[in-house]
Amino acid sequence: MKQFIIIICLTLIELNSSAQSFNEKFGSLKKIEIDSGVMLTIDEPAQLLASNATKIIVFALPNGNTTAQTFGKKLKEGDDWHFNIQHIGAQTAFIRHADPKTNYIVVYLENTLKSWPAWRRKFADADERIAGFVELINQKYLRYAPKITICGHSGGGSFIFGYLNSKTEIPPVIERIGFLDATYGYETEKHSERLSQWLKHANNSLQIIAYNDSVVVYNGKPLVSPTGGTWYRSKLMAKELGFSFLLSHHESANQLWWADRRNQISIKLIKNPAGEIFHTVLVEKNGLIDLMFRGTKFQDRNYVFWGDRAYENYILE
Repeated sequence: MKQFIIIICLTLIELNSSAQSFNEKFGSLKKIEIDSGVMLTIDEPAQLLASNATKIIVFALPNGNTTAQTFGKKLKEGDDWHFNIQHIGAQTAFIRHADPKTNYIVVYLENTLKSWPAWRRKFADADERIAGFVELINQKYLRYAPKITICGHSGGGSFIFGYLNSKTEIPPVIERIGFLDATYGYETEKHSERLSQWLKHANNSLQIIAYNDSVVVYNGKPLVSPTGGTWYRSKLMAKELGFSFLLSHHESANQLWWADRRNQISIKLIKNPAGEIFHTVLVEKNGLIDLMFRGTKFQDRNYVFWGDRAYENYILE
C-alpha cells in the first residue's frame, strides 16, 4: 500500500442506544479522513462476530451528495430532499436483518469535490490511490477474512472503474461488483477482459442496474449523448460479456435483463417510454438490497426490486 494514505482523524460516534432498535439496526459509525480529501465513513453492525462470515460493502457516493444524505433519514419540514432518495443506511439494516449470520460492514467513500470523476482528474495517480483505499479497508478487517463488494451510484461508478484500471487482475478478495446507474465510464479495451477473467471464478458476481437515460430531455437538451449514458454502456457490457458467458435475455413490459443461470451476472435495465429521470429511483426502489442479494438464497425474499421500499421501518428519524 502506498505511503500517501495517511489517516489524520478518527472519530467514533456511537448511535443512541436508548431506543433498542437503533443499536440493533445500525451499531456504530466511524469517520476516517485521508490526506487527499477523501472521507471514509464506516457503518459497522452492533456486533462483529468472528463466527460469522464478513462482507464489506465499499460504497462510492454519487456526484453532489454527502455521506449523511446517502445514508438517509426521514424528512422533516425544511430538510434537503437528498436525504430521501437513497437510504443506504436503512437498506443496509434490511440486509443485516435478512442475513444475521453475516457481518455486513458498509464503508461510504466521499471526497471534498463531491465527484469521483472530478477527483480522479485532480490526481495523476488517482487509480492507484483508490486501490490503496480499498486495501486499507481490507487490512482493517483482515482478521475477519472479509470478502469485498465494490459498488457505487452515479459518479461512484468512476471510483469502481478507477479501481479496475489499477489492477491487471481483480484480486480474489473482491467478491461482488455492483453498478447502480453508474456504468458511464465503461471502456471495452480497459475493462471487458478484466471483468470476464474475474467472473470465471464461481463465487464472483457482477450486478448492474440502470435505465433508459438515452430518451431523457432535460432543460431542452438530451440528458446524455447517444453512447455516453448507462443504457448504452450497460447494453454494451451485456453484449461483450455474452461472448464469454451464456447469458439469457428476457424482456417484460418495463424491463430488459440479461443473466446467467445462477444470476451471478445480472444486468437489469428499466425501460422509459415517458422519458422520465429514474437516476435515483433505481436506488430507492430496493436497489442496494437487490444488488447484494441477487444470485443468493435471499434473492427476492421480502423485497421486490422496482417495488415499494422494503426497508421503510429501518429509516432513522
